[in-house]
Amino acid sequence: MKIGTTLTHWIIHNRPQGEPETGDFVGLINDISVACKKIAALVDKGALINVLGSADSDNVQGEQQKKLDVISNDVMIDAVEHNGHIAALASEEMAGIHHIPDGSRRGRYLLLCDPLDGSSNIDVNVSIGTIFSILRAPDGGRAQPQESDFLRPGSEQVAAGYCLYGPSTMMVITTGAGTSVFTLDREFGEFLLTRENVQIPADTREFAINMSYGRHWDAPVRRYIDECLAGEDGPREKDFNMRWVASMVAEVHRILTRGGVFMYPCDRRLQAEGKAGKLRLMYEANPMAMIVEQAGGAAGTGHERMLDVMPDELHQRVPVILGARNEVERLHDYHRSGD
Repeated sequence: MKIGTTLTHWIIHNRPQGEPETGDFVGLINDISVACKKIAALVDKGALINVLGSADSDNVQGEQQKKLDVISNDVMIDAVEHNGHIAALASEEMAGIHHIPDGSRRGRYLLLCDPLDGSSNIDVNVSIGTIFSILRAPDGGRAQPQESDFLRPGSEQVAAGYCLYGPSTMMVITTGAGTSVFTLDREFGEFLLTRENVQIPADTREFAINMSYGRHWDAPVRRYIDECLAGEDGPREKDFNMRWVASMVAEVHRILTRGGVFMYPCDRRLQAEGKAGKLRLMYEANPMAMIVEQAGGAAGTGHERMLDVMPDELHQRVPVILGARNEVERLHDYHRSGD
């Protein structure tokens, strides 16, 4: 499709396969884009409107919330709950699901979101973002959804995407037929197509991981990183660069732009806390896995394909390895061998 096409026009012609021409899916993507535009404006103003700093509260994960975490969650709910496009919403910032208010029509979709990913970067003006995942609602939205209706593998996602708030605001989306990138034209007020059919190279010389936790890694991850650090003199016989932004949206966007592999493995530190990983399956790992796979990359836990993981609870955590297909497969091989 022509570069500069509006997001709305693109969505009309790129509905997920099998979705009816009711306008509900297009309407939902428009609702999400409105929320992202509002969040982008808040991020842009920052300290000028007193939205930086702590909210003096914790989310359901027991993590301290930033003011923008709370505000962004409210913005997303307000944008989608009254328009008849979703039946319910689940957010990383809420313990349970959010039902549509009485009197509002329920739609045919379920929305999951991380309203503001990369919270630790908010106050230091480093890229952050919004991640979303869309599932079909039970019974076409006629039945009141339950939490169990959200607990489906990522392979059942209808669409997924994220919005990156950086030097420019960009939305990346897939409806199951490739990954496309849109850039917000602030003067025009619309997201316009700037890249289509993005492809991640199968090989890379760049990896992203939090090296400060190296002493806690399991053997397969340590082996992989040691080999990368050994460079031309090691078994890989090439030099690698390391990057780390501490914002999954920024990490994935870099991989879509120039390749690479991103890792947030489980480690002994997390295991001691009774956690299977750091990142959330439903709000972060699944939507990013769909985006990456549709761009020719791969995503997994180290043991299985991410989109095949069957969730057992709404805020489930998982190890994440995604990006260049050959690197993800190498890491899976190391996990299978136990080395």
